[in-house]
Amino acid sequence: MQITMKDRVAVITGGSKGLGLAMARRFAESGAKVAILARGAQDLKAARDELAKDGLNVRDYVCDVSTAADIAKAHDRITADLGGIDILVNNAGTARTVAFENITDEAWQDDLDLKLFAAIRFSRLVWPGMKARKWGRIINVLNTFAKAPAASSAPTSVSRAAGMALTKVMANEGGEHNILVNAMLVGLIMSDQWVQRHAKQAPDMDFEVFAKGLAKGTPLGRIGTSEEFANLACFLASDQGSYITGTAINVDGGRSPVV
Repeated sequence: MQITMKDRVAVITGGSKGLGLAMARRFAESGAKVAILARGAQDLKAARDELAKDGLNVRDYVCDVSTAADIAKAHDRITADLGGIDILVNNAGTARTVAFENITDEAWQDDLDLKLFAAIRFSRLVWPGMKARKWGRIINVLNTFAKAPAASSAPTSVSRAAGMALTKVMANEGGEHNILVNAMLVGLIMSDQWVQRHAKQAPDMDFEVFAKGLAKGTPLGRIGTSEEFANLACFLASDQGSYITGTAINVDGGRSPVV
């Protein structure tokens, strides 16, 4: 199946590394005009240069999506540069987990601003244009704690569960306007955090052995790749995914106890 997003304008928050960068690559390969957002200018430049080596051109915008003003500014710049936004991937976030009694009000608010309110604010800005064009795709990148929270998994599990509810609300309202809204729930996917954890916890262990230990309990027996994640995102963001909305799809090799 040939997936094409020719001339679609796609915005990916948290787009300079990991899953965001993989999705930017896949979208650009499929013909989309891609804008990546992140807080770090150097990371954005490195991402842009990496993609440029493969002949892929993306626009990059410094933006702290935890602030409403930055989101509004980035939205205005992107639409001025590229036109109306057709695809929004709310990917920015961290995997912050703390014992419940140790989470301060400030930590709760920071997490909600970054993971929940950022998606609300950016989606609200692109919504009118998508309605007018009768075409839109919004993907909220969450994690499997949204469905199956563990002990000491807050504040992430709580903000991500709220993101899953937000996905369903927007999907129900967007259907009549051909705005499809889905969530992708990250499981064990290869990223810098696992490389860093290996360096801290088991520097003398071969990384492949370390990774196999991490994947214990995953039916597929391995860590997923960012490319596998990006492939699904590309499908959901394309015309080929035209009858899928309001879903929260686990991308975890079968690891989550909740479907």
